[in-house]
Amino acid sequence: MAEGRLRRRLGRINQSLADQPVHSLVDRVTIPRDVPSPWLRIIKRIVIAFGVLCAVVLIVYIDRDGYRDTQTDGLSLLDCFYYATVSLSTTGYGDITPITEGARFVNIVVITPLRVAFLIVLIGTTVETLTTESRQAFRIQQWRNKLRNHTVVIGYGTKGRTAVAAMVGDEVAPADIVVVDENPAALERARNAGLVTVRGSATDSEVLRLASAQHAKAIIVATNRDDTAVLVTLTARELAPNAKIIAAVREAENQHLLQQSGADSTVVTSETAGRLLGIATQTPSVVQMMEDLLTPDAGFAIAEREVDPKEVGGSPRHLHDIVLGVVRNGGLVRVDAPEVDALETGDRLLYIRNADAER
Repeated sequence: MAEGRLRRRLGRINQSLADQPVHSLVDRVTIPRDVPSPWLRIIKRIVIAFGVLCAVVLIVYIDRDGYRDTQTDGLSLLDCFYYATVSLSTTGYGDITPITEGARFVNIVVITPLRVAFLIVLIGTTVETLTTESRQAFRIQQWRNKLRNHTVVIGYGTKGRTAVAAMVGDEVAPADIVVVDENPAALERARNAGLVTVRGSATDSEVLRLASAQHAKAIIVATNRDDTAVLVTLTARELAPNAKIIAAVREAENQHLLQQSGADSTVVTSETAGRLLGIATQTPSVVQMMEDLLTPDAGFAIAEREVDPKEVGGSPRHLHDIVLGVVRNGGLVRVDAPEVDALETGDRLLYIRNADAER
């Protein structure tokens, strides 16, 4: 009953977006692509046109006995080239006809390239415009078929952009990140960053399904409102029961709602910022160090790795790495806790790595 009322309040559509024709998704899903330079595109078209010309010449030359020349001396290879160029350029001669080989050679070498260039300028852009939507639909279909173990970022405001920057700095490929948002300006920023974008409300399970959230490795909820974060987390958990969901919440009093909705980790943005502000009044260098630790692509950074077989049985405090904690059975234990004084197979270490040295 409650779930039905929630679905009606959210106005969820009856038809699954994922089941709609791919062409209808072009205005919702945007996949970034590398745009070649105009000169490269023109050269490519000229090469294709020349290839077509050579193919026509070969066909005419093989079947040259089936053609008649006004000079009645048979078709030479040059005649075949001349016939092909006149035919492809849709040019017909009546009162003025090149009859000498020199004139026909000029037609081939000079006039025909000018005709091809004209056709490229006149028709090429129009054809490209007409086929852009079809190419985009094809790319969306390919993307949906192979998208697995990616990260879905819901909301591309300050929190979402910072989360994406941190992941990219930690060597996560932009192609493995999908942004879901309703704000056109936010989606434009995400596209400029090379990210795949999906337009729509993440409270709608069909929009999340369009972003392949059911196949995602992790889902980051970075919305601007706590109530929206709760609804998004609830929807995402229902759709992706095995994904790791990390949600941001403004107020600590709403943290338990996110946890009850299925969030694996929660970040209280207001209290975290407040603590850093308070610490900065007495020990600003601590804040600088925290900022350094939270920047994965420079200086020191907090990372996680599996325990090496040679490290099993030893103490994490005696390792070469500076270990902060041990993840055992899904829970984080401080490094000074007695239960992790001896490392076990399957443990993971939370340690400080030197990003500059590794690079």
